Amino acid sequence: MRYLLSDPALTTRSPGEEFARVVAGSRGADVRVDLAVSLPTTFPLAAHRPRYTVRHLLKTATVTEEPVSVVSEAVGALESSGDRYAGTPEAHFSPSLTKAGLTTVRATVPAPAGLPDDPALLAAFVDHRVVVRLCTVENEALLHGSADHEVTGLLQLPGLRRQKADRAEPLDLIVTDSAAQVEEMGGSCDGIVTHPQRYWDMVRSGLLTRLGEVGVRVSRTRMVRPDQLLFGDFRAAVTLLEPGRSTLALRDGVIEATVRLGLAVHLPQHLLLVETA
Repeated sequence: MRYLLSDPALTTRSPGEEFARVVAGSRGADVRVDLAVSLPTTFPLAAHRPRYTVRHLLKTATVTEEPVSVVSEAVGALESSGDRYAGTPEAHFSPSLTKAGLTTVRATVPAPAGLPDDPALLAAFVDHRVVVRLCTVENEALLHGSADHEVTGLLQLPGLRRQKADRAEPLDLIVTDSAAQVEEMGGSCDGIVTHPQRYWDMVRSGLLTRLGEVGVRVSRTRMVRPDQLLFGDFRAAVTLLEPGRSTLALRDGVIEATVRLGLAVHLPQHLLLVETA
């Protein structure tokens, strides 16, 4: 049974509450609920703790059709800037028009026996456990790409700059040197994606606070290795494309959550992947 909500933007109820209401009236039939929101933005605990996902580093655009036309600028031969505009990399960027497709990101979670019969418990399980699974899968897609190749992950972008660092070097020096390298391409380092181990190293040293003072957001996720840090002017480099559509479904005892999204790549050279060894 496919169900279109009378309030698909969820102005009065959570996704889990709307889903549980539909399941309760389905009499055991399979259900699919269409939502006019991006489910990863609805995770309730995000309102109480500053844990950024990859999407939080990106600017977003609402799209109504796909594929989407995108202007992408390839870098020329220069890898560092001079003290005149003609000597900067951006003076040699080559713009071209490309297309960006969208993909469906999905997470599935088995529903324990009896859960669909308890609307309050089902709603809480969807809002707090199913949606967070979708957030993790979304992080994976944005970093590593989608199986259908419509989204090329940030770690796989042609034009992504790469750099090695000595793990014995103090983390604060690796971070500040790498952030400065982002700006050699004419951008401004506004974000870092790192493994939780490195994130908490930054907390312990006080580096995270200092990064916050200069407007750098740090996203921690297990979808990057502990030896990797992705720096970038994320808001200039890429745009998260969203039609604002998601689904929740229950079939064969499995809850499925999906979200539709794409990634427009403008300046891949504004991203720098640092690997320590």
